[in-house]
Amino acid sequence: MKKADLKEFLDFKTAQYNTTAFIAEDPVSIPHLFQKKEDIEISGFLAATIAWGNRKSILKNANQMMALMDHSPHDFILNHSDKDLDRFEGFVHRTFNAYDLKYFLKALRNIYLHHGGLEDIFVKYQTETHLQNAIHELKKIFFELAHQVRTEKHVSDPLKNSAAKRINMYLRWMIRKDNHGVDFGIWETISAAKLSCPLDVHSGNIARKLGILHRKANDAKAVKELDWELRKMDPLDPVKYDFALFGLGVYEKDQF
Repeated sequence: MKKADLKEFLDFKTAQYNTTAFIAEDPVSIPHLFQKKEDIEISGFLAATIAWGNRKSILKNANQMMALMDHSPHDFILNHSDKDLDRFEGFVHRTFNAYDLKYFLKALRNIYLHHGGLEDIFVKYQTETHLQNAIHELKKIFFELAHQVRTEKHVSDPLKNSAAKRINMYLRWMIRKDNHGVDFGIWETISAAKLSCPLDVHSGNIARKLGILHRKANDAKAVKELDWELRKMDPLDPVKYDFALFGLGVYEKDQF
């Protein structure tokens, strides 16, 4: 497929899948439960953290997290006591267990009390072209409290060659802004041009079939390669094509 035809095709598919009709079955539905900026940020971060595996299970467990925080995540993060954390005993989503979740709540409190919140970390550590260094810095800050090493696997680091799919997806939610109602665009001081594609098995397979990704592994090097191609198609909003790649990979994979 010629480059011009490919762009036209992906623009069409982006418009098809970048719609509120898909919100209900997607983890982005969790931050859409809220109006307050900090509630959107925190609920989105936690939902993105467990966004792997069966979608129904993801949504069930993400909604459970919100209920355990009395549907006021920011207030709970700031004001919970150690005893309040007892209610999370027994929580589990695949390898993300109650200990991990309780540490995440403590780490988020530390970030909002001592680092200005999640947005401020990305604003501070962004580069001129991307946010991958900022993800690395987030992980360092996130684990500056005492913790079990096992919990570190739940925050990816692209500087260690991780695709960091879930964090890149979360950043898309927070930074991209259009009139379609899916992404929030509440982090207005960071350009969408710096976003990286949330690369997973679905989007990766389609990108390879379309000839815009050649690396076989879904890792940080593949993200960089795919970013290069998507930014040529739309330098200001390259990650809008995540809607097309993911939608094609999930709903139309048998046609490729």
